[in-house]
Parts: sequence; structure tokens; C-alpha cells
Amino acid sequence: MNATLRSTTVLPSGMHPDEWAARLELAACYRVFAMLGWTEMIYNHITLRLPDSVAGSEKQFLINPFGLHYSEVTASNLVKINLKGDVLDGSTHRVNPAGFTVHAAIHDSLPGAHCVMHTHTTAGVAVACLKDGLQQTNFYTAQLHGMVAYHDFEGITIHAEEAPRLLKSIGDKPAVILRNHGLLAWGATVPQTFAILWTLQRACEIQLATFSMGGAAAAIPVPESIAAQCTRDALQFSPDHGAGRDVFDALVRRVNRLDSSYLE
Repeated sequence: MNATLRSTTVLPSGMHPDEWAARLELAACYRVFAMLGWTEMIYNHITLRLPDSVAGSEKQFLINPFGLHYSEVTASNLVKINLKGDVLDGSTHRVNPAGFTVHAAIHDSLPGAHCVMHTHTTAGVAVACLKDGLQQTNFYTAQLHGMVAYHDFEGITIHAEEAPRLLKSIGDKPAVILRNHGLLAWGATVPQTFAILWTLQRACEIQLATFSMGGAAAAIPVPESIAAQCTRDALQFSPDHGAGRDVFDALVRRVNRLDSSYLE
């Protein structure tokens, strides 16, 4: 947790400090997404599972209020829900069923999925629409060797019966391309998940640009052995090297210079 976030806010009465810390970091992440242009009107979600110190044996997580743009999300207006989508904090804001259906399944079934992020960026959706998906042709795809899963499109994700198929598609891979739909990433922390999604997003952006200059046939493939080595050498996902913390904190500082109202 960014120490700056802790030191510049007042703990709301009756709230566990760990919940407030989670709210601050997640709200900051929504503003980072807004700053980067990773928004889709009022849609898409970033969810964060609350620690056991807050939730006890029940799995609870925070999600954005449906109807607000990411630039309007604050620590206090995030909604606390359970795996059924029940609102637990008395919030008057709505929750989008398409948000907790997919996210709750991942939070519930993957032990390491404490944070889940989903986007509909132009580059991400474009690559998700390609028959061959993400191809191993650039610096960023080479850092995701063996980490990318695919799930076939089944329509708007509001039906719980899709969850087992989604989980089977994901397996243990933290970078997910939802075919014809968009990108998804999950991880142990907000910064780690952000680092995975950012790398996946960059890989899609570079592929989109590369293909625009001559199509897939013109791209230079990265050999399997080199890609595997690149993924081993990449440090941004490793807990031993901060797992994206330095990058995420730098972006939060940038957000703070623009608009720190998410701290409310």
C-alpha cells in the first residue's frame, strides 16, 4: 500500500484500517485507468478482494458504483459486496451484474486472484477479435510467454452458468483474452495485476500497429526459447522485485498532481 495514501486521509469512523487502505488503493487504480484512457463510458470493472482481517471467513470485495465514470470513483463510494453481489456496506449505488458475475467466479475459485481487472480498450478488443489472437511478435508478448489464456465469447457476461467454462479456460494463466470481447488480468495485488494488464495492453497496441503496416505475414516472430527467456527475465510481475509497485506508485503520484479527489 502506498504510504502517501495512508498519510493523507482520515480513517472513516467504524471502518477497519485494512478496508480503508484497500479502498484508497483501488480508487487510485480507477483514476489511473481514467488517466490512461482505459475506460468504456460507465462500464467495465476493477475489483479487489478484502483481506481476512476485514471479511473474516466470508469472501468480500470492492467494486465500482455502476453509473459512475472511473474519474468519479472515490474510496468512500466504492461498493462492498459478497460473492452473490449483495451490498454489504449500505451503499445506495447500484452494482452491474456483468461485473460481479465474472469477477466473483474468479475471486472465489482462484486462490491468488485478489484483484481482477477488465478492459475494452480498442487495441485489446481488436486483438481479441483476431482468429489467431495475440501473436508472439514483439517485446511485450515475449514477456507473457505461457501466461495468456483465451475464452470464447458467449455473449454479455451476466449468466452464472458461464463461470465454470471461463475458469476452465483461464486455468492458472493471469493474462486473459476474452475473444470478441476484451482483456482481463488477475493477480495477488493491485500493482501486480496492473503490471500484467499493462503488458498485455502494450502487446496488443504494438501488434495492432505492426499489422497495420503489412499484416501478420510481415511481422517477425519471436522464437519460443527467446520468449521463454524474456518472461523469466522480466521483473515487473515478481514479488521479489515489487510486482509492479514502483510503476503503479509513480502513476498514482501523477494522478495526485491532476486530481486527488479519489481520496475522499
